[in-house]
Amino acid sequence: MKLSLVVPCYNEEESVGLFQDAVIGAFDNCGYDYEIVFVNDGSKDNTLFRLKKLFKEQKCPIKIVSFSRNFGKESAIYAGMKHASGEYISLIDADLQQRPEIVRDMVKMLDEHQEYDVVAAYQDRRNEGKILRFFKKSFYNIINRLSNVKLQPDASDFRTFRRCVADNLMDMAEYHRFSKGLFAWVGYETCFIPYTACERVCGTTKWSFRKLLNYAIDGIIGFSTAPLRLSTYLGAFTALAALFYLIVVICQKLFSGIDIPGYATAIVLILALGAMQLICIGIIGEYVGRAFEQSKNRPIYIAKEVLSYEETE
Repeated sequence: MKLSLVVPCYNEEESVGLFQDAVIGAFDNCGYDYEIVFVNDGSKDNTLFRLKKLFKEQKCPIKIVSFSRNFGKESAIYAGMKHASGEYISLIDADLQQRPEIVRDMVKMLDEHQEYDVVAAYQDRRNEGKILRFFKKSFYNIINRLSNVKLQPDASDFRTFRRCVADNLMDMAEYHRFSKGLFAWVGYETCFIPYTACERVCGTTKWSFRKLLNYAIDGIIGFSTAPLRLSTYLGAFTALAALFYLIVVICQKLFSGIDIPGYATAIVLILALGAMQLICIGIIGEYVGRAFEQSKNRPIYIAKEVLSYEETE
């Protein structure tokens, strides 16, 4: 098998059939074998029913991995790589914003350039609001400053890579996964190519601002201990500021004879120090919580059902 297309699906009942048709059209007469690995991430609609219908028709080789519940896109990517058989593996969304024709170009690039192990796509033009673009740009600036690994701005999970890269990614059984950071951490020579995302063929995006914010926090915490170090610096700065203020108050009392600042000053200082302490505890709690969840050694996902064209041959 030359190529495996890993396709996470969450409530994509209207898209999966159109996606398969687009793949067949893009890879018609490509000269090599390919398969589609659909991962049903606990969809609440008829996505699984539509996938089973496609599996029964077998217009092209199809595998289906169906989760027992929604585990998230990162878990779906991991499961897809685990069940993929291809020499090359491509991560692509089912909504056709990422076109299969670009995957074919990625495969060609890997064939012609043996020095590259990964071909990753980044959006050269985003059809988003200014506020969302600002936050995304700020995220990449922050994580690239705090982390030892550097992320390509606007690079998505849309990429094609060799089997050796997938094997290394699957060796890292992290419960809280952040694929962009994992790809950067494992290294390998990566070629970044621009692409323009198309409009969704149907449905709406599953990524709300809150989910994007949580995903960004997972990325920063997963690939940097700088927030913990920031807590230490903040505590040291507060201690020095308190010592300096103590000296000022003593000098005022001894040499100027003025009263020591009273109620208002004390309330402000108490509130400020309390806020700093809660922030630091919250930062520590994020790391401790992730370490606690990882220590349970629970599986990244649970596959309720797995269907493969290989079993029907």
